[in-house]
Amino acid sequence: MEKLSIYIADDDLDDRDFFIEALNDISIETEVSQFNNGVDLMDRLFSDDILPQIIFLDLYMPIMDGFECLIDIRNFKKFNNIYIIAYSSIYRDREVNQLKEDGANQFLKKSSSLKELKELLLKSLKQVPIQNKQVILKDEFVVLI
Repeated sequence: MEKLSIYIADDDLDDRDFFIEALNDISIETEVSQFNNGVDLMDRLFSDDILPQIIFLDLYMPIMDGFECLIDIRNFKKFNNIYIIAYSSIYRDREVNQLKEDGANQFLKKSSSLKELKELLLKSLKQVPIQNKQVILKDEFVVLI
């Protein structure tokens, strides 16, 4: 299996480092680009770079939060095949339902345990349907907490 191309947008450097450490310890190979806010993420998406297969999107960031990014991404046809996993340390039914309506594919609750985060990330990435390097979006919404 080829490496999964992943973008992570999270304003907390420690959280991003922890996330990368967990990703590096699971059995799925990944190539990760990091962004510390939604504006930088959107700039990269609109650049001429190859689009990622998956975006992990922190919900609470300054400048442009994950909710705003999700809506912007889903408003452009060129981003239709990107699998979006919103995540936060806070779980609220109302917000998770809004994420589903706005086009996220998954919600993942952040964990402070490396072991638990690795398990969640492995479960999360195994849910992503990929064929010939292309993500195939399904109408299901997955919540991992």
